[in-house]
Amino acid sequence: MKPSKKPARGARIADQIQRDLGELIPREVRDPRVGLVTVSGVELTPDYAHAKVFFTVIGGDPEVAAHGLNAAAGHLHNLLFKRLHIHTVPRLHFVHDTSVERGFEIDRLIDRAIGKPEHPNE
Repeated sequence: MKPSKKPARGARIADQIQRDLGELIPREVRDPRVGLVTVSGVELTPDYAHAKVFFTVIGGDPEVAAHGLNAAAGHLHNLLFKRLHIHTVPRLHFVHDTSVERGFEIDRLIDRAIGKPEHPNE
């Protein structure tokens, strides 16, 4: 009996959604709340009905950007439907990705613990 290929398929679909949204958001979303957004990852439910889309934002409030992206989620879903050739295109739910900020904070804590100055010009 062959092992199921579904987990690999889900990862491929999530990667494709991430790439497509990376192109579509700057081009199609006109909401000023969104700002400069980068899609950092996509998690799909096993039935492909919902996608949690993780994003980072530069120079803006992540909460405000999330509201703008979630307001545009229906429009982005329709655009994805035209691009993806799968039976079920997931509903999009945008969530701010805090891993980058956590990484910077951990770096600062490590630097402080080993006695490095926090600013390189010190």
